[in-house]
Parts: sequence; structure tokens; C-alpha cells
Amino acid sequence: MPPSSGHSETFPMLRLPVSKMTSDLIINTWCGQGIQEPNENILHLSAKTCCSSGLIPPVAAVVQALQGKRRSNRQIVALLLFLCASEGDAGTVRYSVAEEMESGSFVANVAKDLGLEAGELLTRGARLVSDDSKQHFRLHRKTGDLFVKEKLDREELCGKADPCVLRFEIVLEEPLQSFRAEVRVFDINDNAPVFPNHGPLLKIPESTPLGSRFPLQSAQDWDVGLNGLQNYTLSSNAYFHLHTRFRSHGPKYAELVLIKPLDREEQPQINLTLTAVDGGSPAKSGTAQILVLVLDVNDNVPQFSRLVYRTQILENSPNGSLVISVSATDLDDGTNREITYSLAQNPEGIHQTFHINSENGEIRLRGPVDFEAVENYDIDVQAIDGGGLSAHSKVLVEVVDVNDNAPDVLVTSISSPIPEDSPLNTVVALFGVRDRDVRVGGKITCFLEGNLPFTIKPTFRNSYSVVTGGALDREKVPGYNLTIIAMDTGTPSLSTETTIEVLISDINDNPPVFKEASYTMTVRENNSPAVFIGKVHAEDLDSEENAQITYSLLPPESGDLSVFSYISINSNNGKLYALRSMDYEAIQAFQFVVKAVNGGPLPLSSQITVRVVVLDVNDNLPMILYPLQNSTSPCNDLVPRAAEVGYLVTKVVAVDGDSGQNSWLSYELFKATDLGLFSVGRQNGEIRTLRVITERDHMKQKMVVVVRDHGQPSLSTTATLNILLVDGFSDPYVQLRDQSKRERKTNPSTKYLVISLAVLSCLFLFSVTVIFLIHIYQKIKYREKQFTASEHFYYDCSFPSHLIDGQSGETLGRVCPYEVGSATGTSNSEFRFLKRFMPNFPAPSGVVERNKEESGSHVPSNLDLDSPRRSEGRLRMSDEYM
Repeated sequence: MPPSSGHSETFPMLRLPVSKMTSDLIINTWCGQGIQEPNENILHLSAKTCCSSGLIPPVAAVVQALQGKRRSNRQIVALLLFLCASEGDAGTVRYSVAEEMESGSFVANVAKDLGLEAGELLTRGARLVSDDSKQHFRLHRKTGDLFVKEKLDREELCGKADPCVLRFEIVLEEPLQSFRAEVRVFDINDNAPVFPNHGPLLKIPESTPLGSRFPLQSAQDWDVGLNGLQNYTLSSNAYFHLHTRFRSHGPKYAELVLIKPLDREEQPQINLTLTAVDGGSPAKSGTAQILVLVLDVNDNVPQFSRLVYRTQILENSPNGSLVISVSATDLDDGTNREITYSLAQNPEGIHQTFHINSENGEIRLRGPVDFEAVENYDIDVQAIDGGGLSAHSKVLVEVVDVNDNAPDVLVTSISSPIPEDSPLNTVVALFGVRDRDVRVGGKITCFLEGNLPFTIKPTFRNSYSVVTGGALDREKVPGYNLTIIAMDTGTPSLSTETTIEVLISDINDNPPVFKEASYTMTVRENNSPAVFIGKVHAEDLDSEENAQITYSLLPPESGDLSVFSYISINSNNGKLYALRSMDYEAIQAFQFVVKAVNGGPLPLSSQITVRVVVLDVNDNLPMILYPLQNSTSPCNDLVPRAAEVGYLVTKVVAVDGDSGQNSWLSYELFKATDLGLFSVGRQNGEIRTLRVITERDHMKQKMVVVVRDHGQPSLSTTATLNILLVDGFSDPYVQLRDQSKRERKTNPSTKYLVISLAVLSCLFLFSVTVIFLIHIYQKIKYREKQFTASEHFYYDCSFPSHLIDGQSGETLGRVCPYEVGSATGTSNSEFRFLKRFMPNFPAPSGVVERNKEESGSHVPSNLDLDSPRRSEGRLRMSDEYM
């Protein structure tokens, strides 16, 4: 029905399946109006017609009118009441259904109730939106009928809540529109009252006064309203009657009221039946069987069979072992006759050791018993009957000693570590033994486990000492774990093991041992000072300071100390360093002796020979021997113009101061007046003609030949040759020389200019020489002061001939080494060991004088073949480390 007059009122049409007699009764009694369909089993009732007529009779009259009818008729009346009560709630469509309706049951036609045309729900995409996450109804959008989606259980949906209303929205689109709808689920009497405990038990003493009340448990009924719990009834008896009471919140409950005194001897128990009834039609009920036990009055005290119980138990008895059983009796009946045993009035130690069975009086072990701790126990046993009366008895327990304690070993003193050279019978440890089982333990025997260089000797009663019984060697066994075994002679025999640790201290009985029989090390020539060249290593089997090794260089047997100007050793780790730059062309190898000394009180030492091999590097340029390149007059080779192809013109001769591959030389033509006229032999440097000489070839031919070694990197030098092409060997050549002399004539001004430059150069060289001499003189004075303050300076830089493995007969140039210090100044730096001094040896005579002579500009003859670059390097090193 469409809304009118500014507010929405929707009156649903109730479509009920009823019989004709029921339909007539409802129409005549309720509203007096109705429309009967032709099939005579469907009744259409308009809530507006019935409710607006004012002819609604009381609910009781309707219920009475339907008395004896089917349950569905009564539900119809309840539905009509709900429809009339919900009239006028604007904007909400309300329906009602009874619970337990099957899935697919028809509820209503919402299209008619909402005033919509047939098929409008389908075209506008009608859908149901429930307030909860579950849909309980489904809508047929084509017909507009609303059906139950699944069977509804009011108790599951709403529990005890009443009314039970399911709310949802009907949403339409195009345009968007929604209608609120509610479906009330009416309760039916489908649950009977139920007692949680079907057989409650009441214990009532026979001395209980009259009028005493005993509350009973409530029954539970999940239905609501009239279908819920309404009343309780009690089976007939002579002792109790039932009184029903109400709670402000919760179901009704019943109480038993005592109306007659109880007598246990006359009737020890009473059986009652409690019935809970609901208000449904027909009514449903639930029962509970109540058992009332009449309790006896306690008037007798328990009696023990004996006042004092005595027993014995072995001290090694396991937990749970039976000690003794006590018993008591009571003349009463029932619970007053039941005896309960306990150890109530006893110290805590009794409770920790013993346990009594409260029912049969058996006393058993709960914890261990130890004769050495407690020899006797005095136990108080209590018996209590069901009425609370008690009696007491005493139990005396004697503990019997057994051999259950192993001997104890008490170490009083240990001397550890002991020296490895300790003599026999040196006392290592003192210990004592005792056995707590003095009655059954017997004699104690002590010995050491294993075959060790130690023995046990008795000192006095139950005291012993551990002494050495053999030779000790710390390098083989650094320590011993001595296991002392103490065994008694009881039954069974028990033993104890105690381990003590005895360490062996070291004595210096092992010299250092080098890993190798000799060492061979290599160093490249032209090395920088303080370069590391190798390491010697020795090991000492001793420990701590006895194993601390110090390395040093030994002077040669000849007394020549020049080796110390080449090599220095780190006294802590044996690392060897080169103090100066090596020159392979001067010395190829040398050897020396390294001494390793340990740090014991009586130091032991060993020696080893170290050979140092100098490796050649490509540091020498090839030297041109022919043709001479520093001659003032040019060297011209004459070639006759009639020379044939392959004519040997001349040969370039060069040598290299290096060795091996670094000295292999190759020759090649670098520049020439005519590159196609001459060729240079790559291996031998021979210059030959490549072709026949013609008249067009220039008379004076100039060639530049490159001589290159095979080092890495390769070094090279050039040789310039002048070749004259002549017809003969007399006049043309002389004329050419005269022509050259004439060409060299210059004008007088040039001559004066050359003389001026020569004078200035001489003055400059003289000044430099004076400055250099002054500088050398200052250094000599400084060295003399340093020599007088310390005896550790040596200036003899000559090298012994027996340490040299060079191929040439020349000796090394004299370059005196100096002390090299670390830049950081820390004592841990390895560079602090790079010293040219040997403080243990006296300075040789003539050192100062020899060094004064060397302080000048004189260069030793054995260094004349050195390159200028190497000499300058040595001079710079000496100045830097001065």
C-alpha cells in the first residue's frame, strides 16, 4: 500500500494456511472480517482491518477459544497480536514466522506490501542486505515472494532474548532506494526443562533442626515466555515439602524445607523426585532424582591396636619401602566409622622421610634414610574418624647401618708445578681418607690408577703422600692427572676416585734447533737499504723464558767484521735485512753464521750458516768499445766505391757489465745517410754493404747503430760511425781531412767567448770543491766525536775475500753503512735491528785514520768501472743515513 499523508504506514497482509473451521473462528472472534479463497484453506487477514476495528478481544479469550485446537492455530493468534502491536511504525515492513519452519517456507509478498508493481523488483535489481553476515531469507524477485532460506532456530539465533527479531534491508536500484524490514521469530515449545545434575546428593545430619532449608539447583529451559520454566513439584514424602522461589535475574529455583526430624537408625536415606514444568501446551517437564543421606552423629573415639609400634629399616632402602602398618577401629557407623590416618603432629623431617596411607595405615619411605645422619625416628600417628574424633599412637623406627658410603679423599696440599729434574721421592701431594661406615666399612686401601712415575706412601693413620717414583721429562709429558683410588673392605666394596693435576715445570735442557741444515737467501742488486731478504727460525722444546730465542751474527774466524756492514738480523724473530745496496758486478754471493741462544739461566745455543746470493738486475748500459765514442777526432772508416755486395766495412764492438740474459747484446741500424746502402749484423755488430756503390752515393756516410741488451727493462746505447766512400786510400781522404780542418776555423770573437765560458766554469767548479771539502771535514769531526763516546763504531768496510763468490777479481767499493732507525721511534719496529754495529767486538786499529783518508774525494780503484748512476746512489744513501 503506498504511503499517504506525509508518513509511511505499511500494513502487511497475513496469509495463513488454516482449516475452514479455524478460519471462521478467527474471523468471527477476532475481526469479523476476512476473505476466504476458493480453496478454503488459505486465510488472508489485513492487519489494518483487524486492528482499526477496535474489536481485539483479550489474548486469554482467544487462547480459550482455541483450546484443544492445533498448535498452528495458537501461533496464528500470536502472529496477529504481533501485527497489531507493530502497527504504525513508519517506514518498516514487519513480518513474523514461527521457529522451526522448513527451508523454502513462504513468509510474505514484499512487492505488494511495498506497493511495487509486478516484476519491478527484478528490473530494479532488488537484493537483501542483512544486519549480520548471514542471510536467513531469500527473495524471489520476479514474484516478490519472501521465503525462509534455512530452518530457523530461535534459541540459536537469539538465545533467551525476547522478542527475537531479524532485521534486513531491501535495496532497489535505478533509482537507488531501500526499505527496512523485520521478521520476528516466534518461540514454540520445543525445549523441555533440563536439570544440569540429574542425581543431586544431599547429606543432612540427623541432628538437623526443623524448618531448615536446602536450596536445589535450577532447571534450564531455552524457551521464553509461557513456553519457559514455570513451576517445580516434589514427590510425596513425610520429611520435606517444596518451596519455589524467584530470582531478580535468572530462572526460578526450589528449596527443600525439613518438616520432620531425621533418624538415621530409622531411615538412613530418602529418595525424592523433583519435577520442573514449563507453560507450553501441552506442557513439557524434566525431572531430577534427589538422594538425601542422613548422616550419623559421632559418639565413639577410634582405638589403635597398640599404643607403641617398633620396627627396623635398612638405611639403603629405596623410596616407597614399607616400614610398618598401623590400624585403628571405630564403633560408629557410616562416615563416623571411617578412619583416616595422618602424621599431623610431627617435625618437618618426619614428613620429608615418611608417608602414611590415609586409608590403610601403611607407613612407607618418602625420602632416603641415612644411619650416619639419624639412627632412630619417633613418629606420632593420628587416626581421625568421619565425625572428627581422633586418637594417637607412637611408632619407633630404628635405622640399620649398611656399607653405603664410599671412602672420602681429602687432599690437603699439592705441590705443582714441580721441576722436571726433581729427584726420586719428591713429595707432590698430601691427602687423607675417612669412611663414614665405621662399623661395616673396614680397612681402606689407596693406590694410583695407571702406570705413572708416581707412588703413594703412608705417613701416619689415614694420611698419605704422593711422591715421584721415576724420571720426569716435561718435553714428553708436560703434566699428569693423578687419579687416587681409595677402596674399603666392606660388603659390597666401595671406592672413590679423586684426580689431582701435577704440572711439570721446565728447565733449560734443550738447545735451540734450526729447522734447516743451512739457509740460502737471495737479494737483488741495487736494493734499497733495510730491505728484508729472509728469515732464519729455530725452535726450542723448552717453555717460557727457556724457549725465548735471541738471534745474532757471529764474526768470521778471520776477525774481519765487514759482513756486518751488509747484513743485520732482528734478534727477536731472526729476520735478516740488507743494510746497503748490493752490486752484483762487485760481489755475487757471501755467507755468514747466525747464532741462536735461548733465555735460560744457563743459555744454550746453536749455529747455522747462511748464504746470500746477489741476483743481477739490468742496471748497466752496453759499453761501446769500438768505435770510440769519446775521441776528439772523428773515426772514419773508408770503403772503396768498388766494394762488392756484402763487403765488411767495420764492426761495432760492445760489452755489458751485467750477466746472463742482461748481458746479451743485439745490434740494429737506427739512422743512416742511406738506409739501403749498409746493414748491421744483429748478433755480431758487423757492418756490410747491401748493394753496389754508385756515383750518386754521397762520399760521406753517417750511421747511428743502437746496441741493446736483453734485460727487463731493456737498456741501450748508440754508436755513431762516419764512413767515407773513396776511390783510393790516399789523396781524397787527406784532402777531406784538410778540408775539415779548414771548415773548423772560426773567427776570433767566437774564440774569446769560449775562453770566457771556460774561466767561469773553472771558478764555479772551484767553489763547489771548496764547499764539498768543508762539508767532508765537518763529517769527519762528527765521526771522531762519536767514536770517542762509544766503542761500537766500525769503519772498516773491506769485505773478506773468502766470503766472496764473484767472478771478477775486483773488490766491492767502500761504502760505510750507518745505523738505520725507525721513523716512528717505537721499540717494536723491526728497523731498529738494522745496525752496522757489533758491540761485543773491539774496534780494529787504524779505523779512524782509514776513514779520514776516505773522507776526501778519492774513489777506490776497484770502483772505477761502476756507472756514475750507481756511485751517486751510494753517495746519497751515505748522506741520508749519516
